[in-house]
Amino acid sequence: MKKSGISVGIIGYGTVGAGTAAILLKKQKEIEGRAGFPIVLKHIADLDTKRDRGIRLPKGVLINDSGKILNDPDIDIVVELIGGIHPAKEIIISALKQGKHVVTANKALLAEEGKDIFRTASTYGADIGFEASVAGSIPIIKIVRESLVGNSIGNIFGIINGTANYILTKMSDEGVSFSEALKEAQALGYAEADPTFDVEGIDSAHKLTILASLAYGIPLSMKKIYTEGISSITPMDIQFASEFGYKIKLLAIAKRSGDQVELRVHPTMIPVDDLISSVHGVFNAIYIEGDATGSALYYGRGAGDMPTGSAVVSDIVDIAKNIQFGAAGKAPTLSVPEKNGRSVKKMEDITTCYYLRFSALDKPGVLSKISGILGNRNISIKSMIQKGRKKEKAVPLVLMTHEARERDMTQALKEINSLRVVSGKPLRLRVEGGEA
Repeated sequence: MKKSGISVGIIGYGTVGAGTAAILLKKQKEIEGRAGFPIVLKHIADLDTKRDRGIRLPKGVLINDSGKILNDPDIDIVVELIGGIHPAKEIIISALKQGKHVVTANKALLAEEGKDIFRTASTYGADIGFEASVAGSIPIIKIVRESLVGNSIGNIFGIINGTANYILTKMSDEGVSFSEALKEAQALGYAEADPTFDVEGIDSAHKLTILASLAYGIPLSMKKIYTEGISSITPMDIQFASEFGYKIKLLAIAKRSGDQVELRVHPTMIPVDDLISSVHGVFNAIYIEGDATGSALYYGRGAGDMPTGSAVVSDIVDIAKNIQFGAAGKAPTLSVPEKNGRSVKKMEDITTCYYLRFSALDKPGVLSKISGILGNRNISIKSMIQKGRKKEKAVPLVLMTHEARERDMTQALKEINSLRVVSGKPLRLRVEGGEA
């Protein structure tokens, strides 16, 4: 049954909430013209109703009680933008049980508690929109779920955290340290006071969890994703990578191999002439291989009030159309049923090329000891760089390998780390984009 209009309630009036509200109000007539009916922002709930967000809201729209939105029978769509796990999960579950549809940008919640949320939505016949949870302005959820529905998706490589990409870009362009680049990112508002989720790969892993579920039918579980951050990367590694013809990026990687999929997030060396290596600053990019479409790269702003708010509004309009035309809650939220999904390959079983950096004494026989241990584990050295020779003192020794198994590399590094001629923990970076 058609309604005269669709009412929306937003819970959370931070950066994304403000961007969403601004678009809904500024573009109200344009959105109505495209949808064919009015979409009205009835309420925004936030504990802080005094802070000026630079948006002129109609009188009575901003309230401090989310319960008024959840219990308002006139509100059709609840937009959760407070972030975190709790009370966001309880708010969404409550909205679904009261027959409301939900839009969220909360990737952490979906990655960690998504099973309960999608199960509840299915039970109560509700829609959930989550385009804004991955890659901001890039409509990657819709692309994977709808545009590529005729494809069997092979590999996915994504730069999906703008903070980490900004830091690595700054280190590459200016030769500054990780800590210096991080401080600047924080000063510019690109990084939080506690940047752990961004720089340690957790945020990217949350997003990869969602993409893997859509692309391969893998049950939502971030625990299945190998996750490693960028805090151990130094300007020295950036320079060495450049000399080998590579750049270092924090990549979210999904690689299909038969009925299994590799899922991993870690700093990765990729060739300088690879398209994704040219993605700089806070921008995001996602490379996807489809068997029908071939390879495609999707690029855009991955965060911010207006880019992410645009993605939220897209979901609002899609769900509003479903409500108007009686299709709400009838299509499955995830594109590949879990029963038809693929399994996750163990990290220890993957094969890739490696960049290895050691701090080793500059004395005869050191390289032969290291290469001997690698050889015993079926790891072949492709090339080597040693600089700044200081007799009987530790100097950087950098190796690039041919393809090797992760399990073998892990064991070899343990043995090498126990050598007296090696000081400090060796650095291992994985290499993508062909033989090193």
